[in-house]
Amino acid sequence: MKIETDSAEILAGVRRGKTTGAPVALLIRNKDWENWKDILPVEARPGEEDQRKLTAPRPGHADLAGCLKYDLHDARYVLERASARESAARVAAGAMAKMLLGRFEIEVWSHVIAVGAARLERAVSWEQIKAAALQNDPVLRCADPETENAMKQQVDNALRTGDTVGGVFEVVAHGVPTGLGTHTNWDERLDGLLAQAVMSLQAVKAVEIGEGLENAGSPGSAVQDPIGYSGSEQRFTRQQNRAGGIEGGISNGQDIVVRGYLKPISTLRRPLESADMVSKEAVKAAYERSDVCVVPAGGVAGEAMVALVLARCFLEKFGGDSVGEIERNWKGYLNQVREF
Repeated sequence: MKIETDSAEILAGVRRGKTTGAPVALLIRNKDWENWKDILPVEARPGEEDQRKLTAPRPGHADLAGCLKYDLHDARYVLERASARESAARVAAGAMAKMLLGRFEIEVWSHVIAVGAARLERAVSWEQIKAAALQNDPVLRCADPETENAMKQQVDNALRTGDTVGGVFEVVAHGVPTGLGTHTNWDERLDGLLAQAVMSLQAVKAVEIGEGLENAGSPGSAVQDPIGYSGSEQRFTRQQNRAGGIEGGISNGQDIVVRGYLKPISTLRRPLESADMVSKEAVKAAYERSDVCVVPAGGVAGEAMVALVLARCFLEKFGGDSVGEIERNWKGYLNQVREF
């Protein structure tokens, strides 16, 4: 929300604008604490009722499952860590991963392709995706203005009725070389690593690589990406990218495309039915301050997770203890691929 003006402070691992090789420590202060810091837990203000205690778990959240797991009768202990605000730390770390990848001509950006029933139906270019992500007032970060207007209507309708709306974001990594990830071990496949990373984001309930959903209902002859070779460019080419840039768990040199499907967020202005964890009586679920649609923000968090996975796989592939050493290894490998 607009009241959140958090920024990351670098505490360690960076000197004069460059990383030193030591672990990088980042701090994001929760400035929203100023809005309710006078309401302290009972331990801090003896004799007063703990006004922040939450015993009416919210459907769709970790409230009840977390309290049952850890034997707690106050969901406050669960919801703060389970909240999507936790993804702010991932975005801060992901920004550093994007800087590393950028040194090697890899860019990672996201755009929104669906909000509620409004969906981007036409293909858009890499340049359009990047422009949507970088516009001054991105709003919904859609690459098509007409579709974005329809998406805004979906959000307005949900706001007016006290509801929430979900959707789909797409993360595209451009410039990724062939060879990240591997087919040799199930837990090192690039598509598996990306799917787990994006699925770990709050409210994401499905992940798609390339045209995975459409491919599942299409004949095999239509979903593969035929291979060609350009002698002038000294590289293998593809006629399309239905695989989303990954084949056999390995990047194939095309744009890597990952989509995250977000359910409508669970905190509703019209609370759903619940049961109090202490009295066991029927109650309305608690309401915490929340947004109506988090798909654009989910896309930014998705960028961070994709960048962190790609940076990890990039370092595993090219290694080195300095950027210069990594760059030499990277350039040598690109020459090897060209001379294949």
